[in-house]
Amino acid sequence: MCGIAGQIGFDRDMRGQAEVMAAMSAALAPRGPDAKGEYSDTAAYLVHRRLIVVDPENGRQPMTEGSYTIVYNGELYNTAEIREQLQRDGMTFDGHSDTEVVLKAFIRYGEDCARLFNGIFAFAVWDSRRRRLFLCRDRIGVKPPFYSFADGGIIFASEIKALLKNPAVKPVITREGVMDIMLIGPAKRVGGGVFRDIAEIPPAHYAYFDEDGFTMMRYWELKAAPHTEGFEDTARHVRELITDAVKRQLVSDVPLCCFLSGGLDSSVISAIAAEEFRKRGEQLCTWSIDYRDNHRNFTASSFQPDEDAPWIVKMAEYIGSDHTDVVLDTPALTDALDDAVLARDLPGMADVDSSLYLFCREIKKRFPVALSGECADEYLHT
Repeated sequence: MCGIAGQIGFDRDMRGQAEVMAAMSAALAPRGPDAKGEYSDTAAYLVHRRLIVVDPENGRQPMTEGSYTIVYNGELYNTAEIREQLQRDGMTFDGHSDTEVVLKAFIRYGEDCARLFNGIFAFAVWDSRRRRLFLCRDRIGVKPPFYSFADGGIIFASEIKALLKNPAVKPVITREGVMDIMLIGPAKRVGGGVFRDIAEIPPAHYAYFDEDGFTMMRYWELKAAPHTEGFEDTARHVRELITDAVKRQLVSDVPLCCFLSGGLDSSVISAIAAEEFRKRGEQLCTWSIDYRDNHRNFTASSFQPDEDAPWIVKMAEYIGSDHTDVVLDTPALTDALDDAVLARDLPGMADVDSSLYLFCREIKKRFPVALSGECADEYLHT
């Protein structure tokens, strides 16, 4: 992932915000450890932290074309299709990054570009000619853009802690914010930012900010419809959709691996990925997590009738992956709680966040990108 942040103001020269924006950028460094960049003019200051996955040379940010400058965090899964469409419209490209595609799609289609995108993203485009900011978030809300109206304008960032590095944004907790924290779970109020005067662009929304104010619109909504397919057609359709979704997420210019817990979600993803790797003459690497002495202490329940470990071994052997187990113990989980909360930006699921933090830290030593089945069976209605 990457990190984005910015400040827009019309009452004074934003170029004087270099020190503040450097602090905001530094807070986002763990999201994007590979590169950083900035853009500034009299009304806007944008910063970017990059995790390089695709097109290291031509995907640098902030990226500018004409009067438009973008900072982007995410991954666009239909990059090739949109690039081809834009090329038919006469546009040319310098590289193969999705950032360039998103920027030129906005230049060509304006706000309607959001309806074309298949992916997970949060991005901001500053139009220096119109002096107008465009903020946009993906349909499900995987990538967060938080914002605050402060210092005579708007300040935004990928994480709350980056916003709080700006002295104009005060860390004042509200009653609703306390309620969010006390949930101790992955969910919070849609659009809320826990602290007073901090909010987020909700999933499937875009917003404009200029000298006339702030406007926000929904561009997509999940709709229910009667299911009319028979069993065979349903099975074929689901297979096609899942296979397509996984294959689109295997596009990377850096090493990529998969989480494998032995459960249905990660097993399906890993099996599809392993097959695609075999077609390239490569072997997929899979990773799992376990806990010291878990085989001695495990107690079956209706929620989890058996251990993960035997199923992990079976799946790794079946798909032929190069598998690695990461074994953790309780003291390590306890010691990592503070770091896990800091990484997550808010209190969450305690030991679950801690274990995921330590697990990903080990994977990052070899793989910048990992596919997982996390949250595959959840949908947060917005």
